[in-house]
Amino acid sequence: MTRPAAPATRPCILLVEDDASIREYLELGFGYEGFQVLHAANGSDALTLFERERPGVVVLDVGLPGLDGFAVLRAIRERSATPVLMLTARDGVEDRIQGLKEGADDYLVKPFHFGELVARVQAVLRRTQPDSGRMLTYADLSFDTQLREVQRGGRRLDLTPRATDLLETFLRHPERAMSKSVLLDHVWGADFMGDDNIVEVYVRQLRRALGEPELIQTVRGAGYALRLRS
Repeated sequence: MTRPAAPATRPCILLVEDDASIREYLELGFGYEGFQVLHAANGSDALTLFERERPGVVVLDVGLPGLDGFAVLRAIRERSATPVLMLTARDGVEDRIQGLKEGADDYLVKPFHFGELVARVQAVLRRTQPDSGRMLTYADLSFDTQLREVQRGGRRLDLTPRATDLLETFLRHPERAMSKSVLLDHVWGADFMGDDNIVEVYVRQLRRALGEPELIQTVRGAGYALRLRS
C-alpha cells in the first residue's frame, strides 16, 4: 500500500484513487517531484493510513468504492486540519460546492494536467503551513506571535492566554472549518479530559473581544472558521 520510506524532510502526500492506472501514474509523478507518497484504493484503507502516517496533504478522489470521497473528507475533518485536494470526474458545480463546504482546500476536475495538480498541491501546502514570520494577520486583525499581542483595526485587545492560543490556531488556518475535536487537540492538547463545550465558551469569549464585523463563523456540521461573513 505504501512506497519505501523517504527522508523526513520530504513532504508526505496520501493519494486516494481507486483507478489503478491513475494511482500509479500519480505516485510516480509525485515521487519524481520530491514527495514521499502513500496510496490507497478505497476510503477505509485511506483512513487507516491517514491515522497511522499523518501525511502533510491528501489528494482524494470523490468516486471511491464503499466510503466515497465526501465521507472520507468528513472523517478527516473530524480529527485534523490537514489540507485536502479533491479529484472528481463529475463537473457539476454542486459537487464542487459540497466538497468546499465540507472542508476541502481545493477541487480539480478530471481529466487534468499533472503539472496543474502539482501546482495546486504546492499552493495548499504554502497556504496551510505555519507562518514562520512573527506576524499573523487576517482582514484588520493582527497577532504578534512573539509578544503574544492581538490588535484589531489598530486597537489592542486584552485576551486570556487560552483565548489567545485559540485565536492563533484560527489565524494559522484561515477560512478553514475546524471541528471541536480538532480545536481541542490544537489548543488544550490530546490528553484533555474535560467537556468539549469549553470550545464554545472560548469562541464566545473571542467573538465578544473581537467585536464587529464578526470574524469567527459557525460552520454547520463542521465546526468554526475564521472568515468574513459573505
